[in-house]
Amino acid sequence: MSRKSTVIVGGGLVGLTAAASLKLIGHEVIVLEQAPQIRAVGAGIGLWANALREFDHLGIGPAIRDMGIEQNMWFFNPAGDPVRAPGYTDRDHQFLLVPRPELNSLLADTVGRDRIRLDAHVTGYTETGSDVVVHLANGETLRTDLLIGSDGVHSNVRKQLVPGSDAVPHSNHYAWRAIVPTGNQNSEPTVLTVGHGRTRGGYARIARDRAMWMVNQFDAGPLTGSKRERALERARYLAEAGWNDDLLSMIAETPEEAILENQVTLVPELPHWTSARVALIGDAAHGLSPHIASGGTLGIEDVGVLRSVLTAEADLEKALTTYEHARSARFDTVREHSTAVEHAGDAVEFAQRYAAFSHWMLTTAPATP
Repeated sequence: MSRKSTVIVGGGLVGLTAAASLKLIGHEVIVLEQAPQIRAVGAGIGLWANALREFDHLGIGPAIRDMGIEQNMWFFNPAGDPVRAPGYTDRDHQFLLVPRPELNSLLADTVGRDRIRLDAHVTGYTETGSDVVVHLANGETLRTDLLIGSDGVHSNVRKQLVPGSDAVPHSNHYAWRAIVPTGNQNSEPTVLTVGHGRTRGGYARIARDRAMWMVNQFDAGPLTGSKRERALERARYLAEAGWNDDLLSMIAETPEEAILENQVTLVPELPHWTSARVALIGDAAHGLSPHIASGGTLGIEDVGVLRSVLTAEADLEKALTTYEHARSARFDTVREHSTAVEHAGDAVEFAQRYAAFSHWMLTTAPATP
């Protein structure tokens, strides 16, 4: 396709990856990030083989593997008994856990920081027959051939593209997590314990000198006390008879200001993801509950498919329609798996449903032209 100008709203993981990927095929890209700096919302991100293939395509796969720690997933019940679904291999349980700050910094360097505008709050856009006019809060406008909304579950681009598509709270579902220095934790991390009271959580090494702990609860009920106290209350559902004492100690020793606490929100299923010149990617299009640990990978898949269709199809509207059909069809199945994993009642059922999902994800390639 001929050289295109592209504005990407959102300078997170998926937006920066999209900018690097489209720059590779000749697009003039600008990333608009409303924060005053490139930052990472969250502690760590799990990247499956699907995502790493895209980063290999960009030439940064080895650097990303070097900054993270490969995980080989095991699941546990609250008594500490290890569980894995029969019939699946290590490949179905492996992913790379990477600290978000370093990953986003690497992606920003790959894009080129001169192509990233900070403190740039997009308030809306006007789509014409020949371009898109992007409106900023400071009164400035930018004209572009293609506008990509990668601005997360609370996307302003999505609000205009699909009115009434505001993100919705997920069953009083809360998540707590933090990155902490590596201490004397067990060298074999829990990775994930499926506990009582619809809780899940554990810890894992995220870099050579750091670990990440995480706890979440569906139907969490009233929240009382400090963030640390709320996280500890849920973490105790994951620990019986001395099991998971390392997790409890890590949470107890984490400074209050270092703990991230979030009400999980979901993007409702959308009637469309694109128009003639506007496309949604990542959480802006399909924000799901993080319990299947694949949101980042799915967003990176979006990028690969979008790049492929833009390369293959000269007509922009046709290319975006092809992208939307390919990704929405895949997400019909993703949602089914996500719902099944969410409602798993114990570690055995969770392990079975998670393995079925990961095997499907890794063996069913995203549709491309």
